[in-house]
Amino acid sequence: MSDLSKKIITIDGASGVGKGTISKLLAHKLGWDYLDSGALYRALACRVSQTNTDVTDIDKLQTLAIDLPIDFSVAKHLTLTVKIFLDNQDVTQAIRTEECGNVASKLAKITEVRKALLKRQRDFLTPKGLVADGRDMGTVIFPKAKLKIFLTADADIRAQRRFKQLQELGVNADLVTIKKNIEERDTRDIQRKSSPLKPAKDAIVIDTSDKTINEVFANIWSLVEKGQSG
Repeated sequence: MSDLSKKIITIDGASGVGKGTISKLLAHKLGWDYLDSGALYRALACRVSQTNTDVTDIDKLQTLAIDLPIDFSVAKHLTLTVKIFLDNQDVTQAIRTEECGNVASKLAKITEVRKALLKRQRDFLTPKGLVADGRDMGTVIFPKAKLKIFLTADADIRAQRRFKQLQELGVNADLVTIKKNIEERDTRDIQRKSSPLKPAKDAIVIDTSDKTINEVFANIWSLVEKGQSG
């Protein structure tokens, strides 16, 4: 992995900070692959529901995580839509519900689950290059990455962004509930013992609260160009 350290950019942060959109834009412009690590946990949550697995059954959860039959497909057009398939079934919308997100957040607290998904995530990195979007990409999954970004934003703004995203996906949502879920998820992510949500020591922290996606992208792209010329 160290030999590919310049071919990996990590974008970490909580829900609604804009990391998914920024990561897809970067991957598209660079011609690199894209990893939505949150989708892995959401897909696992979907699998847990499908198999009626108890979230306290650690052995079963580990097996499901290791064998998770997930595939990503990024459309090559301006919307950069990411299609997610679980066992060849399109679950793109199904895994984006708030209910699924809450289960995924609970699964992410389980050390054994995180370890089971560790290799799956690292396997996404190839000589082609990778933009990895998540919560512990720069601290745990790709600690040797040369460029690490950590995005933050005010909870109210993040809730509004999430509400808009769900509406665009055709998912019913309530703004008050979304904010409550975001705050609860933040607490779980920050306080969990295994891979807590925090910036890597060498990460560049960017507050996106009062910035447009284009402004954030321009900021990060300048860092990419600086790294490529260095």
